[in-house]
Amino acid sequence: TTPPTSTTLLGDWYANILFARPEQLILCVSERTLLPVVVTARHARSLGVRLAQSLREVLIRLGLPSSHVDAEQTKMTPVAFGPTRNRRVLGTINEFLFQLSWYFHDHPTAPLVDASLWLSRTPCKPINHESPDRLTVSLFADVDRSGASAQ
Repeated sequence: TTPPTSTTLLGDWYANILFARPEQLILCVSERTLLPVVVTARHARSLGVRLAQSLREVLIRLGLPSSHVDAEQTKMTPVAFGPTRNRRVLGTINEFLFQLSWYFHDHPTAPLVDASLWLSRTPCKPINHESPDRLTVSLFADVDRSGASAQ
């Protein structure tokens, strides 16, 4: 069956594994803004919960209001898994995985949130050479300007 359409502002999330560091990692990327979030690969059943928790930390560090962060995190449940439907995101994930392997080579003990934020500053061709961090902040700011609630 086809998974339901995402109700979050950041849209569907895509993921791939990175064999690095002393443990395997999963790189998750938002379909809408290409925002990357890196989480550990252990305990696959809790991936949705851990992604939401790690996303929360990334969004707070990007300076987003906690009300927006809370709304986004709440809408991330329940979680549904399905096949990848967006090649644009797949290409970005492959590029990000390459960059992350070098990042962790140079910063082997870096916190995962720092790696996520470092990667989020990368200009990406599929989003008109904007960086995912800036596009994400702009997306949430547009919610404020439109007078709509982030919830």
